Formats: sequence, C-alpha cells, structure tokens
Amino acid sequence: MVYDLLFIITFPTNSFVVIQYIVNVTFLLVAAFLELLPRYKRLVDNIFPEDPEDGLVKANMEKLTFYALSAPEKLDRIGAYLSERLSRDVARHRYGYVCIAMEALDQLLMACHCQSINLFVESFLKMVRKLLESDKPSLQILGTNSFVKFANIEEDTPSYHRSYDFFVSRFSEMCHSSFEDPDIRTKIRMAGIKGLQGVVRKTVNDELQANIWDPQHMDKIVPSLLFNLQSGERTESRSPSPLQASEKEKESPVELTERCFRELLGRAAYGNIKNAVTPVLMHLDNHSLWEGKTFAVRCFKIIMYSIQSQHSHLVIQQLLGHLDANSKNSATVRAGIVEVLLEAAAIAASGSVGPTVLEVFNTLLRQLRLSVDYELTGSYDGSTNIGTKIIKAHEERQLQEAVIRTIGSFANTLPTYQRSEVMLFIMGKIPVPGIHPSLPEGTRMIQVMLLKSLVQVTVGFQTTNMLTALPSSFLEPLLSFSLTEDPEIRLLVVQILLGVIDRHDNTPKFSDISIITDISVLKLKVDKCSRQDNLFMKKHGQQLYRHIYLGCKEPSSGRQHYESLFSLLGLLSVELANEEVVVDLIRLALALQDLALSTDEALPVYNRCAVHAIAAAYLNLICQLTTVPAFCQHIHEVIEVRQKESPYLLPEDVFIDNPKLLSSLEKVEGDVLFLQSKITEVLGGSGYNTDRLATPYVPQYTDEDRLSKRKSIGETISLQVEVESRNSPEKEEVKRCHAPEIKYTHFKEVLMDSVGMEEQERERRRQVVEKFQKAPFEEIAAHCGARATLLQSKLNQIFEITIRPPPSPSGTISSGYGQSQSRSVPIYEMKFPDLCVY
Repeated sequence: MVYDLLFIITFPTNSFVVIQYIVNVTFLLVAAFLELLPRYKRLVDNIFPEDPEDGLVKANMEKLTFYALSAPEKLDRIGAYLSERLSRDVARHRYGYVCIAMEALDQLLMACHCQSINLFVESFLKMVRKLLESDKPSLQILGTNSFVKFANIEEDTPSYHRSYDFFVSRFSEMCHSSFEDPDIRTKIRMAGIKGLQGVVRKTVNDELQANIWDPQHMDKIVPSLLFNLQSGERTESRSPSPLQASEKEKESPVELTERCFRELLGRAAYGNIKNAVTPVLMHLDNHSLWEGKTFAVRCFKIIMYSIQSQHSHLVIQQLLGHLDANSKNSATVRAGIVEVLLEAAAIAASGSVGPTVLEVFNTLLRQLRLSVDYELTGSYDGSTNIGTKIIKAHEERQLQEAVIRTIGSFANTLPTYQRSEVMLFIMGKIPVPGIHPSLPEGTRMIQVMLLKSLVQVTVGFQTTNMLTALPSSFLEPLLSFSLTEDPEIRLLVVQILLGVIDRHDNTPKFSDISIITDISVLKLKVDKCSRQDNLFMKKHGQQLYRHIYLGCKEPSSGRQHYESLFSLLGLLSVELANEEVVVDLIRLALALQDLALSTDEALPVYNRCAVHAIAAAYLNLICQLTTVPAFCQHIHEVIEVRQKESPYLLPEDVFIDNPKLLSSLEKVEGDVLFLQSKITEVLGGSGYNTDRLATPYVPQYTDEDRLSKRKSIGETISLQVEVESRNSPEKEEVKRCHAPEIKYTHFKEVLMDSVGMEEQERERRRQVVEKFQKAPFEEIAAHCGARATLLQSKLNQIFEITIRPPPSPSGTISSGYGQSQSRSVPIYEMKFPDLCVY
C-alpha cells in the first residue's frame, strides 16, 4: 500500500484522488493504533471532552471508576497516565484539561480504598506538586484543594516511603504570599493554611509517616500560622462588627489560622509540646512582640486552651526557662513574659503547675531580686542603649508588680497544703531584719517585694487548721518584722496575718473603724472555735497580742496601720476566740488604753488618740459579741461621755482625712476611761476568770526586743513581777513572808546597774559563741559529755524517787553483788494476812 501511495503522488493529474486516499489511510492507521492502546488509557482518554468548557464526561468517568474498582492493580498505571497528560497540559497552558484531570483524580481517590492505592497516591502527589510549583495562583489553589481532600482520606495501609517535606515548605511559603492583588493574596494565604492543616491531619497520628513534630517542620509551620494571626490582628480594628460582617469576611485567614493552630496543639502529645511552643517563643523574640503584650497573651491563651490540661505545666516551665534566658533583656520584654505567665497560670487547671512548684516560685523570686538590683545599680550588666535611669526605674517597678501578681496567680491554682509550703519557701528568702534600725536600701526593697508576694499568696487562703497554716517556722520570722521601724514592712506583716486568719471574708467588715450600736448589721460569720484553733491560740496567742501592742506603740504608725490592727483584733474575736482568748483580748484593749495614757513612750498626740479610739471601738465590738448586759452598759456609758466631752478619743473623729485634735492629752481621766475593775466585776459575775481579768496585760519580750532597745526599765520591772507571779501559791506565800521592804534606793540601784547587767550578758554570750567557734573539737565534746552525764545522773535520781516497785510481802531478794534488792511480786501471788481478806 505504501508503494501504491508513492506511485500516485508522482502523478499530479490525480491530486484529488491522492488526498482522499491519504485521509482514508490515516484514519485506518489511527483506528488501528487506538485498537492497540491498553484499555485503561482508552478509558482515561474518553473522560476528556473535545471542548474543555464542557467539563468532565461523567458517563465515561463512571466507566473508569468501575474499571479501577474491578482491577485495582491498574490504579498505579491510571495515575501515571493521568500524571503524564496533566504535565503535558500544564506545559501547553491547557488549564481546562488540567482541572478535568484533577477532578478525575479526586473522584478516583474518594472511590478507591484498596491496598494498591499507595502507588496511585505517589502519582497524585506528583501531580499536586506540579501544580504547586506553578506560578499561576489558580493552579496553586487547585492543587491545594486536591491535597486537602486527599488529607481527609483514612488510608487502610501505611506508607513507609512517602515524604511531605516539599508540601510543608511550599504551603508555608504560600502563607507568606505577597501577591499584589489583595484578594488573590488572601486566597493564596488561605490555601497555604489549609494545606498545612492537611499535612498535619495526614501525618500527626501515623507513626510510620514523617514526624511532623520535628523542629525542621515546626519551625516552618508555627511561624507561618503566627504570621497570619498577627497580620489579621493589625486589620482587626478596621473590620466591621461580627453582626455586620459578610460571610466572606467571616471566613478570614485569621479565623482559619486560629482553627488550624488549635487543631495542631490539640493533637500534641506530652513529648511534642516543647517542639510546638519553642517556635512561638522564637517568633515573639524575633519580631519584638513581647513588649506589646496583647499578641503574646493571645497566642498563649490559644495554646493553654487548646492543649490537654495535664500538659499545661510544660508550657509554664518553658515560659519560665525563657524568662531566665532573657534575664539581661530590657524590663519591658521581661514584663511581657511575666504577663503571659500570669495569664497562663489563670487558665491552667488546679495543680497544673506540676511537680516543680517550688521551681516556679524560685524563678519568679530570682527575677524579682534581679529587678531590684537593676533598679538600684541602673544597668543591665553589659546591655546598652536601654534608656535613662528614670525610665529604667519606672519599667523595673512595673516588672516587679507584674512578678508579684504572677506569684499570687500561681498560688491561687495550688491546693492549701502546697500554698503553705510556698509561704514557707518565700519566707526563707526574705532577709532577716537586723538589730540595727537602718538597713541597706537593697535589703529593704527585697524585704518589701517578698512581703508583697506573701500578701498575694495569702489572698483567698482557706484552711481548717491554723497550726499547719501558721507554723512556728513561718509565724516567728514574720512577727520579727514587727520590730522594724519601717512602717511599710509592718503594714505588710499585718496584711499577711489578715489573709491567713480570715476564713469567712470578714476582713472588709472591719475596714471602717467606728462605734456601731448594733453589730448585727455587719453580718459577721462566726463559727465555733475548733480544737485546733484552741491549740493554736494557746501556742501563739501571746505572740499575736504582743505584735498588736508593739504595732500600736510605734510612733511611725499611721491611719492604715491602726485600721489593719483593728481588723486583726476583730478577726481574732470572730475566728479564733474562746473564753480565755476573749479575756486576753479585753486585757489587751485595756493595756492599749494605758499605753495611750502613758507619757513615757513619747507618742505623738495623733497616735495616742488613735490608740484610745481603737480601744473604744474594739471594746464596743467585744462587749456585743460576749452579750453580757452589764459589760455592754459600762462600755456604752463611757462612749457616751466621750461623745459629749472628748470626741477626739473616738474613731469617728480620729480616722478621717483632717482630724481635729488637741495639742496635748494631759487631762484624760475620769468617766472617759474604761475601768478594769468595773469590767472585771461585771464579767466575773458572768462566769469569766476574774483573776485573769484583774491582772493587767504585760507583753512578753524576747531577746530581739532587748537587742533592739525597745524595752524600757519600767517594762523590765513589770516583766519580772509578772514572772514571779506565775510561781506556785506555796512559794508565793513564803516570798510574801520573807520579802524585804522595797525602798527608793532599791529602784535607784536597779536603774544604775541595768546597763552594766546588759553589757555583762552580751559579753557572756560573745564568749560562749567564741568558745564554740575556736575551741578544739575534743574540748567541746568533753564539755557536752560532762553536761550530758550530769543531766543523766539527775534524771536517775528523779526516777528513783518517783518510780519505785510496789512493796512485796515476800520480803527482799539479794542481788548478785551482795546487795538487797526489792522484788516486785504480782498481786495475785501476794499472801495477805487473814484480817485483810474480806
């Protein structure tokens, strides 16, 4: 046939016949070639119409789908052929056929779930990659949509060799698109976000896939999401309200990003939290987003609400480590991290701080101390261009307040027993007040900041056992601060006590000091004092009374101090009071009145009037709590006299902004004073301990008081008299019989010798300390051993006197050393005389 064709071509006279012949032959050749094509290729070719505008030929597509389901081993060949056609159409810019090919692939993926789909997926991903590499946005979006559909398919068999590195990189790049047209740029960014979401869904739960939590992937995915979240925040103020927003605006990149970010964090397991949070910290560092605080707080709110609650402490630990890493950064950056910590702690569930509770507070306290050092030195240890000293001091103060608030927020998430441990931990960090009134400024600032932290920790503190809430290891160092002359420190100490003792929110009801005729309007919550409360007051009551007395005695105390001390008196009355405590508190109130009357303390007029007012307000409160009519009558009579003659002795005229006071208080006597004898008489008739009421209250002083020289000679004598009065009645009677007559010369000798005795005592203590510091170990051991031997001999003598065997009728037995020894015979073996038997 070929020879005939060549022969005909040589004759131009029959050209029409030749052309017709060539067409026929060509048709026959094409038909023969088509008959030789594999069936799957013919089925694939049939789904493409002559005009791409007509779309996919659905009837032929159904045939191709049925063939793929019937012969799944052909799926890989179908995919390879479709990929070949799509690559050719992309190169020839026949985008209509490209869309048809991707639609056919999507339908085949959705229909075929067999073991051979893995090879088909390779062809599919190759085609998607071809589209994503294109510069045309429509093709990028088309490829992304196909990938998202594929990501939602749950495959029956795993794939060991599939890689998604390209898709992570490409989708992250699309999230940062800078296309000129804003609408197209938004579409490309949303496609990138959806693609990242698809990658996460496809890989996160499959251990055989590439680990999407590796830093190489997280360092691309997380910053891309944060970039879109941040760019949306900048335009959020210009967007309409949610009620007026259209459907197009509702589906914004910001909302899509937030959903994707939440889904990513929600799928994070215990070991993946760090890899997910670290890129967030780096992004905030690189773009200086800590200082604004708003975006950083929003990011970590999303993180804390999205991750599993039992993993919250991991995020908090990372924030703490990041805070330490930025210790020498500017105060605004550190304050931003602390604010984020504050929000994270508020969101975290109870106990979510985890096993490293003290580590959390140790980090915060260390930052607090560093901030104080920076404020005092005016430099950040080598950092430059931070600003002037005034600006730095202001920024550091803001940071310190943020750290204190964060400490309180963390404490609120802890159970009571852990909060008590934190209180002890913070107390151990506070520098102990020295014996000298003046302290270095840095030490004083540290004391103030740590005491403010304790105030925050005690906010909302609820405990059923005061002995565990206020142990001696915490209460004694705390009350030692009442010896300082710094009024701010003393006020913080009272606030800490109020926070721990107040278990029924009664403190606000005592904030306004006034004479109330009917305390029922206060609606106080009073519970019966428990056994633990009674033990606590027996152990620590005198320390609290002494603290109140010394606080009122301080010349530097102001209105806030007296209001806080009155609140403390009120709380002791309603929270921890039994009959004995009530008597002690009444004695304390009368002692405060005597303190205000004394001219030896050199108290200013305002302080003396304030102490009188506190005593009056408290006696008015306690008389109504005891409900003894005669007691109430006496208190009200004195108050009425004061209202008429001396209003400056009542709280209404003292605790105001501009009190009108006298120049001196030399003539406070008569009916304006509360009489201890009268109160003892009326309360004794109601069953109270008259002996205790008749004894004036004298505070118990310690060595710290003597070293601080706060105790006068008169108080020394009173203390000695009180100690002697505690002896037994028999010895007291003997002393009365043989006591010499006390004359003026005796008091003169005491005054002259007191200073020398104090110096001798101090010298003796110094020698003891020096001996234990410099003496050889053998000498110290011998000294202690001698004392122990002496003590043991004394104990043996006591035991011989008090513990003796019962007398035995059977007589004595001789020991092995020839000494007679009493033998204890059981009572059932004893032989009694007949006269003793009934």
